[in-house]
Amino acid sequence: MTESAPSNMIRIARESGETDSAPPVDLGARVRELRKARGWTLEQAARQAGLARSTLSKIENGQMSPTYDALKKLAVGLEISVPQLFTPPAAEKINGRMAVTKSGEGSAKATTTYEHELLGDTLRKKQMLPYRARVRARSMDEFEGWVRHDGEEFLYVLTGVVRLFTEFYEPVELRRGDSAYYDATMGHNVVSTSAEDATILWVTSLV
Repeated sequence: MTESAPSNMIRIARESGETDSAPPVDLGARVRELRKARGWTLEQAARQAGLARSTLSKIENGQMSPTYDALKKLAVGLEISVPQLFTPPAAEKINGRMAVTKSGEGSAKATTTYEHELLGDTLRKKQMLPYRARVRARSMDEFEGWVRHDGEEFLYVLTGVVRLFTEFYEPVELRRGDSAYYDATMGHNVVSTSAEDATILWVTSLV
């Protein structure tokens, strides 16, 4: 089966470095950061977590790997969840990135069923893939089976009328201003039902 356009674009985005995995968090540095953010000394934090001061010091300095029980105590003492001990705060990721795409200046990708215009194409390592699409297809017969790929997807109708077909739901008609949010691993296809080709905004998560 021929690779679908959305799947193809997602694959290209990943291979070109559009997405990447977050580097592992230094647990000791993370614990120290959380402690200092609360204005606690080692003694205060250790008492709050029910750990020995020396144990907490060794954890912060990477001199020992804490047991799961110790991790739970740390999390309770810091009033966070265990996974948050290994997750950098959102503020650390703020970098002021922005990409502007003027009308008609997106990167064009055409198939027999859709004409895609990729938006924000100059921005690397995106978490989502936005694109404007002109829907050429008028029938499910024009597709080689279902389109499906990883992640979630948001569809917003800009002009015209479309019918959204999905693997587990009845087809639904969407007009200008209507939208749909769905699991993209579920088979899905979109066709135009208006006299003119409909245009839609699609946003696909890159996960």
